[in-house]
Parts: sequence; C-alpha cells; structure tokens
Amino acid sequence: MAKATAALHGTAYLASRRARHIRERLIEVLLFFAALISVVTTVAIVYVLVKESVVFFEQVPLRDFLTDRQWTPLFDDAHFGIVVLLSGTLTSSFVALAVAIPLGTIIAIYLSEFAPYRLREMVKPVLEMLGGVPTIVYGYFALLFVTPLLQKVMPGLPGFNLLSAGLVMGIMIIPYVSSISEDAMRAVPMALREGSYAMGATRFQTATRVVVPAAFSGIASAYILGISRAVGETMILAVAGGMQPNLTFNPLEPAATITAYIVQVALGDLPHGSVGYQTIFAAGLTLMLFTLACNLAGHVLRKRFREAY
Repeated sequence: MAKATAALHGTAYLASRRARHIRERLIEVLLFFAALISVVTTVAIVYVLVKESVVFFEQVPLRDFLTDRQWTPLFDDAHFGIVVLLSGTLTSSFVALAVAIPLGTIIAIYLSEFAPYRLREMVKPVLEMLGGVPTIVYGYFALLFVTPLLQKVMPGLPGFNLLSAGLVMGIMIIPYVSSISEDAMRAVPMALREGSYAMGATRFQTATRVVVPAAFSGIASAYILGISRAVGETMILAVAGGMQPNLTFNPLEPAATITAYIVQVALGDLPHGSVGYQTIFAAGLTLMLFTLACNLAGHVLRKRFREAY
C-alpha cells in the first residue's frame, strides 16, 4: 500500500514538473517571438528604405543629393539637395532642445531632490500628460497662439517660422527629458547623498555635484530620446513651420524639414515610382541614418559615464 502511494506521488510529481517545463518553454517561445517581431520590423523598414533609395540614386547622383543647395524635386527644373531639408530639421531641433533640455533637467532635479512627496506625485502625472497631447494640437497652438505672441515682440516675424514651431516642440519634449532624468536621479543610492551631507554640502550642491554626475548616463539617455523626438517630429512643423524648402539656419524664417516634406509628398498626387515620389525614401533613409548616429553617440556617452562612475 505504501509503495503504491509513493509511486502515485512520484508520478504526480513528474507530471507536475513536465507541465511546468512545458509552460516555461511556451513562455520562452512567446518572449522570443515578441523580440523577433521588433527585429523583423526594423529589418523590414531598413530594407524598404534602402531598396527604394537605390532606385532613386540610380537617377539622381549621390553627389548632387549631398551638395546641391536647392530642393525642388516637384518642379520641372528639379533639384535634390537634401541639405536644404537638413537645415530646417537641425534648426527646429536646436530650438526645441534649447527649451527642453534645460527646463527638463531643472524640473527633474527639483522633483527628485527638492519637491515634497505629494507635490511630486501631483506634478509628474501632469507633466506626462503633455506627452499625450496630439501633436496636431501643438501645431495649431504654435500657429494661432505662440506665433501671434512672438509677432508682438518681433513685428517682422513671418506667420510661418521655425522659432514658434521649435518652442512648442520643446514644450512637448519636456516630459520625455524630465521623466527619464528624474527616474535616473532617484536611482542614485541614498548613501551618496548622505555622504555628501556628512561632508557639509548643501542640498543644492549635493544635487548638482553628486546626484547629477552619478545619474548622467541615464540623463544622457533622456537627452538622446529628446533629440530623436525632435528630429522625428512632423505635424508641429508641417502646420507652423511653413514647409518652404529654404536653405537657412535662421529660426525666424519659414523652412521645410525632412518629416514635413515626407508628409507633403505622401499626401500628394505624385505617381508611385516617379523620381519625385522616390525622394521620400531617400529623405527617410537620411533621417534614419542621422537618428542612428545620434543613438550611437548616446550609447558611447552612456557607456563612458557609466564606466567613470
């Protein structure tokens, strides 16, 4: 009787282990396919961009694409100088980052090191709500509110300009910078703060000279995310930036960006396969390479500061 009971328990135990092993394998397979989907999607995007860009560069020399100072692919006298769109993209991104990085960092330092618990729990969700506002709303806010406000200070400012679009874009990016930076600062061990206080440092000195350097790898990640978000923004610039392909680095002038141009062509009547239509893939590949370079620079920066601290 005892042997039969022991055998029964042994069989039940083996069955339980087998079932648990099967469940674990299923979970591993699901996680693998979830990771594989992101990789396959990225590879597919790169494949489409490269394939269509190769067709474009068979008709337009790469040298003209990189050095021409005009961008008029939809005109009879077509020019394909991507530097025109890059100038608008870089100018608007610089304005946005000049707003988002300082303000986002200051907000993160305050929320992490100075704000009372209740205030932090109230302010952080409100900040994160800014990231949930549709970008088309930000675009019309820039066009109908910020631009008229700036025109009172600068009467000669055009109705479409990169300054108002960049300022509003910076406001939109603040939650990304502040939230990630604050999380990085709060991850700094309390022992570092206590050691700083023990040496006689004030809260401000501890925050700026101890916490921020210790968390800088995470803060750098927030900055890189902000840069990628600024470079990839579309609707704010399409509405308030003017979408005029001017080679300018003056934010007081209207200009076109890479993303705004892609929207303009994608919604137009150009036939698929034409040179004008293929430009969106070449422009998209340029934008992807630029974003990749920013991300690689951020990775190197994070690695260097992580090793330093």
